Amino acid sequence: MDTCYRHPGRETGISCTRCDRPICPDCMISASVGYQCPECVRGAPAAVPRNIAGGALTTGDPHLVTKILIGINVAVFLAVLANPALALDLGLLGRYAEYLGGPVEGVSSGQYYRLLTSVFLHQEWWHIASNMLGLWVIGGPLEAALGRARYLTVYLLSGLAGSALVYLLTPPNLATLGASGAIFGLFGATAVLMRRLKYDMRPVGVMLVLMLAMTFIPEGVSWQAHIGGLVAGAVMGAGMVRPAPVAPSPAAHRNRAAAQWSACALVFCASAAIILLRTAELTP
Repeated sequence: MDTCYRHPGRETGISCTRCDRPICPDCMISASVGYQCPECVRGAPAAVPRNIAGGALTTGDPHLVTKILIGINVAVFLAVLANPALALDLGLLGRYAEYLGGPVEGVSSGQYYRLLTSVFLHQEWWHIASNMLGLWVIGGPLEAALGRARYLTVYLLSGLAGSALVYLLTPPNLATLGASGAIFGLFGATAVLMRRLKYDMRPVGVMLVLMLAMTFIPEGVSWQAHIGGLVAGAVMGAGMVRPAPVAPSPAAHRNRAAAQWSACALVFCASAAIILLRTAELTP
């Protein structure tokens, strides 16, 4: 076990969320997420409190974006109940023609919006109930830790990555929908965050095993969306919660932000490459 950098004889499993140095209970100073060491607290600008991702803390409801996302999902679910044709119009569909020579529908025909609109679609009450419960339990704390902009980026890009893998690996005439890819992305980012803070990973490991079992055992579940979202979320999470410099400065914060958005850009470019590859394969 690591020992406190200020008290070498004391073992500890906690580290400073800014500089990542191990600290004992006497050196822990509570922060918005986790704990910080005395040096980082003294060196941090008092006027700009920051979260673990380095973003400035926002005022107001810390779960605002999560509530908005849940509201959008519920509104779209009610719209689909009122007009079931929306599920086919907005769902993820690779390439489909109702009859020979008829109009072609799907992502490969240029309807790229389906890759994201499908992330907000649900047709069964149990499907949206389970996804929204997961979004509230996992998303709320993660939004408070990362900040609104970073959190929303992880959600949307995880959903896009999950849709890209579905588009690549499923039959083009098979329609899929649901927010599971985006929520698995939040789970991947949460696992990285907990590892970064050196929290007990056993509960996360058990939950991950159960979620993956529910991905592969039942029929009709899109494992591609789950795996794509999980990997994307973990990659972005690793970029978001990388340790802050020991001596924070405006330039250091800019460099850290550049690294974080580079991780997001990597996920976006990889998803775009998969989408373009599959489109070229399906387009005559």
